[in-house]
Amino acid sequence: MPPEPVTVEGGAPPPTRMASLWRYALALAITLVTWVTPLVAVADTDISDRAMAWFLFGDPALGLLSFVLIRWRHRRPALVAAVLGAFAFVSASSSGPGSWIIGSVASHRRWRLLAVVAPLNVVAGVVHERIGPSEDTLPLWASSAFGALVVGILVATGYAMGSQRQLVDSYRDRAETAEREQRARVAQAQAAERNRIAREMHDVLAHRISLVAMNAGALGYRTDLSADEQTAAAKAIEENAHRALSDLRAVLGVLRDPTRPTESDPERPQPGLDDVAGLVAEESAGGMRVRLSNRVDDDLPAGTGRTAYRIVQEALTNARKHAPGTAVTVDIAGTPEDGLVVAVRNAAPVGPPARATLPASGLGLLGLAERAALAGGRINHGVDAGGGYAVRAWIPWQT
Repeated sequence: MPPEPVTVEGGAPPPTRMASLWRYALALAITLVTWVTPLVAVADTDISDRAMAWFLFGDPALGLLSFVLIRWRHRRPALVAAVLGAFAFVSASSSGPGSWIIGSVASHRRWRLLAVVAPLNVVAGVVHERIGPSEDTLPLWASSAFGALVVGILVATGYAMGSQRQLVDSYRDRAETAEREQRARVAQAQAAERNRIAREMHDVLAHRISLVAMNAGALGYRTDLSADEQTAAAKAIEENAHRALSDLRAVLGVLRDPTRPTESDPERPQPGLDDVAGLVAEESAGGMRVRLSNRVDDDLPAGTGRTAYRIVQEALTNARKHAPGTAVTVDIAGTPEDGLVVAVRNAAPVGPPARATLPASGLGLLGLAERAALAGGRINHGVDAGGGYAVRAWIPWQT
């Protein structure tokens, strides 16, 4: 009978109390069968009082001691196996723990110990049958063959359960490894998105600060400015300083990639909400059936417009990759008081899904969630009631 797994360095956690309960129950059932069966057989047989006293009291005492000793099968497997093997010569009630220790040794691949324990238990079974109270005994070859068969079944069962336990442990290790790798991939995607946002903000901040410096220099060195010109310069400094602080707040704490200094590798100006129409037109020219509804009338801050553009871009990319041929709607609406809402939905595909021509990384929506969170907004995505896929984001107007 195989035992439950134990804690080893780098292994699985110890079993629960319920996990061991069924093993004790099965060992008790084996003990009762092997002890009660001969008792019924000798009920009408005239045997000595000493033999009957041993069978009724001494044999169960060794069986009870066997159930106590089996608790140390992991700490002292050789000692417990030897003692229970010795008990098997004179005690039928110790057969349950004896079967358990055989399965335990086999499940843990202790082959040298098993090479001693298995023959010992076969011999013990043959000897106990001949010295027991029953007068009906099998031939020696039959007793030996039956004992070897029983021990072989116990060894095979223990080995199979040990293999199953190792397989489950390997699956657990693979799952934990995959989870660690996924967390690393998510963290890498988030870091990459932060770095990209930081690079995008470089041009905006450089432009704002340069305007502030220019107007401040004019106020400091030009003494011939009129009152209106001084007011206009001060107003320009105030507006650009507020806009620079607003843009900087969106990426506060984001570290720039030290391997790509923006001073030597400047990027082109980033798109905004006004460029969404061009993006939709480009997708339509490529064959996508996409409809745009832009109900934003007020001037949108540059940071909010960039975030909205990226959300629409990623949503259209996902629709093109995972639901080609379906109709896509892009709905953009909002006010300075309510914020900006960007909703992109593609209809449910008709017929069998087409095989994606591009590999799905699963990180695009993670990057959008990170971008929306940095802007102070939120994003939801998933299959809607009609079977299509919808992406809906809310972004505060002033980020």
